Amino acid sequence: MKHDNIVRDKSKAFAIRIVKLYKFLCEEKKEYVLSKQLLRSGTSVGANIKEAIRGQSKADFIAKMNISLKEISETEYWLEILHETDYLNKGEFNSIYTDCQELLKILHSIVKTSKNNYAL
Repeated sequence: MKHDNIVRDKSKAFAIRIVKLYKFLCEEKKEYVLSKQLLRSGTSVGANIKEAIRGQSKADFIAKMNISLKEISETEYWLEILHETDYLNKGEFNSIYTDCQELLKILHSIVKTSKNNYAL
């Protein structure tokens, strides 16, 4: 069994950053609604990746990875909203948004490649 898995590791690190950002938004900015949405979608990415890795079939793997792709897209949206409403300054936003974009690209590639290989 392969122990190093880049997307699993990056999504877990991202989830930890999201949890810390959620705490910051609640404690420092007193923002509870948008941050809760961010927490839900941002931590769901890694949970679905973990499920995909243990998937019962290739179709199950693709379905769970596709859910992760949707969740990272939603997370991207909430980060943009938090930035554009001044809950996150440019530096705070850019730091986590870069990680979000990286996961988005990785997941898009995994889903696309997996679908193409599954169709063969």
